[in-house]
Order: sequence, then structure tokens, then C-alpha cells
Amino acid sequence: MFLRKIELKNFRNYDNLELKFNKNINIFIGDNAQGKTNILESIYVLAVTKSHRTSKDLFLLKENSLFTKIIGEVEDDTKKQYEVLINKEGKRVSINNNPLKKVSDYLSKINAIMFCPDDLEIIKGSPLNRRSFFNVEISVFNNDYVRYLSDYNKLLKTRNEYLKENDKFNKEYFDILTDKLIDLNIKIYLERKKFVEKINKYIVDIYKNISGKDNIKVYYDSFIDDDKEENLKRQLQDKFDRLINNELFNKITLLGIHKDDFSIYIDNVKINNYGSQGQHRLAILCLKLAEIEIYRKEYNKKPILLLDDIFSELDKNKKENIINYIENDLQVFITSTDLDNIDKKIVENADIFIVKKGNVTRGD
Repeated sequence: MFLRKIELKNFRNYDNLELKFNKNINIFIGDNAQGKTNILESIYVLAVTKSHRTSKDLFLLKENSLFTKIIGEVEDDTKKQYEVLINKEGKRVSINNNPLKKVSDYLSKINAIMFCPDDLEIIKGSPLNRRSFFNVEISVFNNDYVRYLSDYNKLLKTRNEYLKENDKFNKEYFDILTDKLIDLNIKIYLERKKFVEKINKYIVDIYKNISGKDNIKVYYDSFIDDDKEENLKRQLQDKFDRLINNELFNKITLLGIHKDDFSIYIDNVKINNYGSQGQHRLAILCLKLAEIEIYRKEYNKKPILLLDDIFSELDKNKKENIINYIENDLQVFITSTDLDNIDKKIVENADIFIVKKGNVTRGD
């Protein structure tokens, strides 16, 4: 899979921009705050319909603009045109100029993995950051997951509103809401569990290749006890039954996958709160590289790699590890302030773009 070209209209600091790309390596060079990251961000939005930097879609619009549009020509087995349009009315997506009713029908078509300095917040930040990260990554592999999350959030809101009006409490209606919520909890839990199992299938060898050690693991910390699938519904019914009085008193749903978290352990130590910055960078690098292996070995796909100013943050060993993946016939987009930060072997095979104050020109 590779991105042949992209067109941006009113995106961040770009009025109109059209770029054609090498199917292997594309490097954007320029000082900070010139628009390099915005180009990689636009590719990521084209793939997953969301930014890796903000949860507010309207922040992607150029100042004083009514909309932003990203159009990309992607070649896989066939050549297709993908489009994401965002305005104050919401978000619209289309493939080959055919509008899709649901964003979930668009997801998982373009496979992209982003590496950026902000990735450290996946580990160091709040559980919300980690849930958001895993939700996006799972959605890319399974577009049904988006529907599960959407249905869950709507139902959770309805149930919470009903708890706030418990002077009119109807147990039969409440049980119906709870039963539907339990079913969605189980669906989301199983997809998250499956994804983490796949990550752990590959992350140990990746970590060992980089560090020489093999003691790393991703944990899914859920309120659901790991059990046989057929026992999960009964387990959750018991949990919710025991909490009904507390929920009526607090006027809010006290259990659910919306409170779950994810942890990374190195040498049997949870590094979310106690690891060094170097451990955090290494763990995130291994996590993302494991996703590449999932694409390759579980889905027989080659994702697009987006490397946003990460080479200056990595030591020689980690740089070489990424280079090994670049050499495996993946399309790669790299940003950097200086070509000296990037291995000469990569630069020799790359198309170079110079970015200055929102203007993009081709280098030598």
C-alpha cells in the first residue's frame, strides 16, 4: 500500500497544497513550526479520520476557513481516491467520490502507523490517553469496533441520564439498559483483549532485538475478570446487580470499559508511572513496531509509516532497528530539521521536500 499523492485545502497552515510521493521514502526538511508535521498529520487524518495531536476536528481548519478537505490517491491492489471533509457540521468521508454514510465504513481501508514525540503521553499520560490510543489502533484493524464504541457511549449516556431521574425509576426498563450495556462491554472487552494478545505475540522479540532483553508485556487492565467467553455475561450481571444501590445513590454508572486502562511492564515493573523516559521511548517504539508485524503477518498488509521528528530522539541502535523496517518495502514519510539526523542510506533513496512557512518545494 502506498500514497501516490495528497491534496490539502484549508488544512492547518495550508490554503492549497498538492504533493506527489515516492512509493518508498519521502523526507520533509525544515525548521520547527514551518508545517512539516501538518503534512504527516494530514496523511494520518486521511487514514483514520482523526488527528494524533488533537481531539477537536475543527482545530484542523486553517484560520477563518469554513472547511478543510484532504484528498488522497492510494494504491493497493487497485488505485482509489479517499476524501475526508471536516466543517462545523461534522465530518464526511468518501471513496472514489462516493459518500459513505458511516465513518466506520471508511476505516481500515488505509493502514498507517504514526511515530512522534507526543507518543510518550500514551504511557505517561492519563488512562484516557491510553484508551484513546488503543481505541484508534483497534478501529484501524476492525471497523466494527467503532460501531461498538459509538453504541456503548450512547447507551452509557442514556443510562446515566436515567440514573439521575431515579424518582421515576422503573427496574424493568433499567435492566434492559443494563443488559444491552453488558453485551457491548463484552464485545469491546474481547476486541481489546484480542488486540493486546496480538501485540504481545510480537513485542517480546522486537524488544529483544533492540535491547537484548525479552521481559516486556502489555497488560489490559479491565474491570472484567479474564474468564471463558461464555461466563462473561453472568459475571457482569452479578457485578452490576451488586452495585445498583450505589449507582442510584451516585446517579452514575460505576462500572464499564470506559474506565479500563492499559499498562506496559518491563522487567516485571509497571513503567507507566515509574519508568525512565528512555524506557518509555523504547516501549512505545516496540509497541508500534509490533503493530507493523500484525499488519504484515496477520493481515498480509504493509502499512504506511509516518515518522515525525523522531530520529533526533533515538540512539544509534534504535535508529538502525527502524531502518530495518524501512528497508522492508514500506512507504515511509519522515520529518526532520536536519538531514544529518537521518541515516545516509535512507536519504540516498528518498525524495526530499523542503518546507518553509507553509511552502513546499522539492529538494535536490
